Amino acid sequence: MSTELVTYESKDDIAIITLNRPEKLNALSVDLGEELRAAWQRFQAGSDRVAILASATPRAFTVGADLTHPPEIWRFTPSVGVEVDKPIIAAVDGYCVGGGVVLIQFADLCVAADTAVFSYPEAKVGVTGGLISSLAARIPHKIAMEFVLYASDLTAQRAYEVGMVNKVVPADQLMDAAMDYANTLKQHAPMVLSTLKRFVGEVINKGPSERAGIARRSTEAILDSEDRNEGIASFKEKRAPEFKGR
Repeated sequence: MSTELVTYESKDDIAIITLNRPEKLNALSVDLGEELRAAWQRFQAGSDRVAILASATPRAFTVGADLTHPPEIWRFTPSVGVEVDKPIIAAVDGYCVGGGVVLIQFADLCVAADTAVFSYPEAKVGVTGGLISSLAARIPHKIAMEFVLYASDLTAQRAYEVGMVNKVVPADQLMDAAMDYANTLKQHAPMVLSTLKRFVGEVINKGPSERAGIARRSTEAILDSEDRNEGIASFKEKRAPEFKGR
């Protein structure tokens, strides 16, 4: 059995990224989050053209943040904590809770098994990171508010009806349906897909937490850069810095 909390399989230009903590129903721990972040970075930098985000267990896509040691969800959310301009398809079965909803919110397409249930219980738990707020820019406002404030669950069919998912299929057809989307998308012009994804990202309104996450991604990249280390070293050594842009 794999000890990786997130697995990455490259298959004919399609990245299959799998949440792999089945014994905890893929609860989003700090370690799982960092592995997912690394998987997005690998996808963005590599030759795979489309990614499918899936679960190793049909019982849950994820039950949300591991509350014993909750992660910063923004860090591994694509297009927030990690820049990803390639198409992402979420394949959801079982429970999709909290941070899992955020992940599919920032996917480009979503296929759900007819057994999937979507839940956002932050108002009941008494904590929020706020990323869910931009859901109201992606589905009707009143539906979004009922979902996040009243904390009422959505069935797969209801999620389809309000535009949260693209397709609902029997559970045993979930990955086939996701692969159908991926096999079509990988044949399309990559530069066009990336450009359109970026442009759509500019059209969709961003919530405060989303903007803050993007800002932190940019500033942390500078703090972790070779140029930052070179700048400090050159100051201490009283010489002109040799910056390399990385």
